[in-house]
Amino acid sequence: MPTVVMGAGRDIVEHAGVPRFLFTDFPLGNPVGRPGDAPMQRQCVEMAFDLFEHAFAPRTTVQTPFVWSEDHEWRDQYMRVDESNQAELARLGAQRRDDQAAAKTDGRARSA
Repeated sequence: MPTVVMGAGRDIVEHAGVPRFLFTDFPLGNPVGRPGDAPMQRQCVEMAFDLFEHAFAPRTTVQTPFVWSEDHEWRDQYMRVDESNQAELARLGAQRRDDQAAAKTDGRARSA
């Protein structure tokens, strides 16, 4: 079955040897563009369809023209944990775990 993978982890996806890959140089989790940017997301999907139609060689990679920020500063900050953000990240993690536990409890209560 013909496949196009859309992703932001170029080294990982290319290592896997997928047949067609649309790469967006954004933080992981954003392979189709910025959250809430429907025009950009639409363009990424259109590029994926074009790649699907026109890539005849195996392991074809096409990079989208989009940039997360002009200065690429996000790369320096991405997934960085240090003294300046450790407490806030711990708080957000605890809140996420609490939210997940509540969702599981709510789900079980509804199905019972």
